Formats: sequence, C-alpha cells, structure tokens
Amino acid sequence: MDVSYDGTQFSGWARQPGRRTVQGLLEEALAKQPPGAAVPKSVVVAGRTDAGVHATGQVVHVDVVPLSEPRGRLTLDEHGILDLERMRHRWNRFLPGDVRVLDARVAPEGFDARFSAIRRHYRYRVSDAPWGVDPLRRFDTLAWGRPLSLTAMNEASEALLGLRDFAAFCKQREGGTTIRELQRFTWRRIDSHVVEAEVSADAFCHSMVRSLVGAMLLVGDGRRPTEWPAELLRGGVRDSAVAPAHGLTLIGVDYPADEELAARADQTRNMRAASEAS
Repeated sequence: MDVSYDGTQFSGWARQPGRRTVQGLLEEALAKQPPGAAVPKSVVVAGRTDAGVHATGQVVHVDVVPLSEPRGRLTLDEHGILDLERMRHRWNRFLPGDVRVLDARVAPEGFDARFSAIRRHYRYRVSDAPWGVDPLRRFDTLAWGRPLSLTAMNEASEALLGLRDFAAFCKQREGGTTIRELQRFTWRRIDSHVVEAEVSADAFCHSMVRSLVGAMLLVGDGRRPTEWPAELLRGGVRDSAVAPAHGLTLIGVDYPADEELAARADQTRNMRAASEAS
C-alpha cells in the first residue's frame, strides 16, 4: 500500500495508547472489513516517522488471508483476495482527510515494506524570508528568518556522504546501530525565499535527517563554519541542533527487482540482528 499523510495532527506513525497515530487509524480502517474478510492486527511500514513529520511516499505491507470463495457481495480478484481497488475506496471512506491510501496491490513474493527497502528519500523545506513563511505552507515549511547560503550548506553536506557512523546525528536506541550510508544530501533554491534539502540513505536512525538539517542551517546562516558538521561526525557526540519536525516529508522508498526482494529482506534482518547482538 502506498500511503500519504499530513503529520501535523499525528503523534507520529507508530501506534501509541491514547494518541492519534497514522498506524492506529490505518489499522482501524483495515479492521472494518466486510464479513468474511480477514486481516492481521498490524501493518509493516517502510519507515517510521516522528510526530509532525509528513509523507507523500510511505509504503506499508499487510498479510491478508485469501478467501476460498466469494461471500455475499464480496468481489475477489484473480489472486483470490478482495478486489483492492474497491477496498482502497472503502478504506479511504473510513480514514480522516489527513491520511490517504493512494494505491494497493498484491506484493511480489518475498516483499517486506521495511526490510526489503534499499533506500529512503526525504525532503526538508525551509523559508529564509525575513517575514517568515507563506501562510499556506506553514505546516510543511520551516520559517528560519535568516538568509541561507546554499554554497556553504552543499559543501558541508557533501563532506558527510558515504558509509559512516552517524552517532553525532542520531538519538541512539539501545541495541541499535548508528552506521548508515548517506547517499544524497543536497540543497537547492526552489523559490526566491524557499530552499529544499533532498536526503537519501539506505536507512535512517532516529532523528537523523532533522539533526543533519539542523546542523546545515547553522552553517547556512553563518553561525557555524563549513567544517563544523564533519567535526561533529568525527567526534561522535550528539549536538542539540535539531530542525523541527514539520519541515520534513518522506517522499519515497526504493526497492530492488522483484526476484531480489526476499534476499534483501533476509540480508537486512541479519544485519540488524548482528548489530543488536554486538
């Protein structure tokens, strides 16, 4: 399933007791199936997003028990499961307007939304206008208020590319690794007062993108030298420069060819298990 949401009113992706979350609402919609249709209690997501973070290209998978024959007015497709086009319309009727299921399809053999992924893509938008941010973009664009140098930010960002230990830019979790491959980190100006970062990696640890962006903004407005983010990386000590969540959007997830999905999932699981064991 391809899912999009405005994270403004959500306490993040993951289900939490007593809180409004994307996972919670999506699972509630999935549970409201016609009689005879079976779905599991939870879905698997490509990348968990924090409170306030948006997504236009989130990917989830859900294991569905096929029906042996149509029941009542249910329509099955050629795979013997519910007609997903009709079910997509049904789910979106139950979901609030700030989360949508854009597409649903039968996954290839071995597909895992989280572990089969080879790359995640994020976007972060910032307004450096002295008057703040366009009121119509205030929920997905950070108002910085200081002029930003793209030359300085791109130079500092390029120095962080590659397979590295990003402990200085992550909230560490017990048993988790902070080693990631940062594959793309570039800045461009998309309007006279709006700049946009494009950030891609094989995976991201907790708050990594926002920490990277926060450091670059301090470089861009001249309060830190261009070399500062690389020095932080080498030192491995987390800094407090973390950009607010609302400027961040998950825009895409890449997967290998169908025949490589299962192997990629096994490889990722084994790598995670090894890092947790060590």
